[in-house]
Amino acid sequence: MSRAPVMGRTLAVALTGMHGHLVEVEADIGQTLPGFVLLGLPDQSLQESRDRIKAASRNSGLPLTRRHLTVNLVPAALHKRGPGFDLAIVMASYAADGQVRNVDAAVFLAELGLDGRLRHAPGILPSVMAAVDAGYPEVVVAEESLEEAALVPGARVRGFRTLHDVIRAFGGVPEAPPLVPSVPSGPVPVPVEMEGAGNGPGGGFAGPEGPAPDLVDVSGQYEARFALEVAAAGGHHLFLEGSPGAGKTMLAERLSGILPPLDDRTALEATAVRSLSGRTRDVTGLLRHAPYQAPHHSASMASLVGGGSGVARPGAASFAHGGVLFLDEAPEFDRRVLDALRQPLESGTVTLHRSGGTVRYPARFQLVLAANPCPCGWGGGRGSRCRCTSIQRRRYYGRLSGPLLDRVDIQVTVPAVDASALTSGPAGEDSATVRSRVLAAVGRQTARLAPLGLTRNAHVPATLLRDGPLAVEAGARAAADAAVDRAELTARGHARVMRLAWTVADLRGADRPGAGDVDTALYLRRRTEGEDAA
Repeated sequence: MSRAPVMGRTLAVALTGMHGHLVEVEADIGQTLPGFVLLGLPDQSLQESRDRIKAASRNSGLPLTRRHLTVNLVPAALHKRGPGFDLAIVMASYAADGQVRNVDAAVFLAELGLDGRLRHAPGILPSVMAAVDAGYPEVVVAEESLEEAALVPGARVRGFRTLHDVIRAFGGVPEAPPLVPSVPSGPVPVPVEMEGAGNGPGGGFAGPEGPAPDLVDVSGQYEARFALEVAAAGGHHLFLEGSPGAGKTMLAERLSGILPPLDDRTALEATAVRSLSGRTRDVTGLLRHAPYQAPHHSASMASLVGGGSGVARPGAASFAHGGVLFLDEAPEFDRRVLDALRQPLESGTVTLHRSGGTVRYPARFQLVLAANPCPCGWGGGRGSRCRCTSIQRRRYYGRLSGPLLDRVDIQVTVPAVDASALTSGPAGEDSATVRSRVLAAVGRQTARLAPLGLTRNAHVPATLLRDGPLAVEAGARAAADAAVDRAELTARGHARVMRLAWTVADLRGADRPGAGDVDTALYLRRRTEGEDAA
């Protein structure tokens, strides 16, 4: 009697950037000559999975069928990349042969070693997010991916060390012991259910970014420190101009330490970007503190905003999502690279178009630019050390395009520190004190902007600032209106001054901005020295 045909089905996830697509893995065993056919637009690494799967299943004590095996990845029009489909393919193949059961509702995300060991696959966190969003919370991963996968709220995650363990967990009976020993002691791993993961005290991020340095280390620079506090409170971009040694880099490095913690969604997105690197040590918990990225001025377009061959990878702008992107010596960057930041500054996302498709990565960061007043660096300092010509200065600042600088809310000069501030001046406030005021201001913004679906002043649309509920009274904004009439402010610059005025008012606990808040915002918007060079 011939065997009744059986179809094996499992689920996997295909990533396009950070967006995951649920993929149905179908397996069918035919009566023709032996073979293994993989359909559904697999890339080269996925085509190679056939040999990996054959060796892994044999070394796990349950070889694949010797008949003709056809595996189809649906939807067929979607490109599938990477080795993360290995486990889903082998489990669908076992199901088609009647060796395992109850696999059709589980999402399998793991790479296989030739010895049957389950290995971590890049992008586990966004893959699990996609599975849960699609209504499939049961996920099976490699044991080393368990901690990362369990960060997704609502996911029911099981982690296994070997394919042999997965076979037994789904009702299979291996014919021989595995080549690699199973878990040394204890029972087969059981589901780890995580609801609201990462919200507790254990949700910190252990990564390359350590805790931010403290503001108490900065001597003097009280105006620049205030600008830093305003930037942190309202989510504003910041441009620091000053001579070498004035403290621009020290200030920028301390911005992330006074920013509020990331909300749940931003924390998931920022951690998911790190998950795409494929290094499990980078993701041991949700990223809760604001990240800090400081690429070198020789950075390429791909390393700063994302790119590369095939599927474009995220760049420093996306790794700074929810935190700070600091560009020291900004005029030394390639102008085209700097102008590529204009899109994420407006939209909070990076969109990369390639022949293989379009990918989007989150990139809602605070941009901090630092520059010298001239090529030699001494144009804004005391004395006459600068020998740069006016043409050299204009060429130097010409690398920072007007449209880019117009998107930077706060533009201040950082003067050279005098000896009294270094030796006998009073110590400035520490980061904890400043952060407490920032959190209070952020709380006022959240209460005011929540009905509008917003969180920070820097993200308020200009229409709401002109004639909406957040419009500043005509008498209070008179100085900013006059600056527009004198062509000192663009329409975009006027809106940014209004946003700054709201932040200044929030920091002093006022219900609405007054004329003094607008004057302060105008002061923060204009550099006090070196503007002739620009």
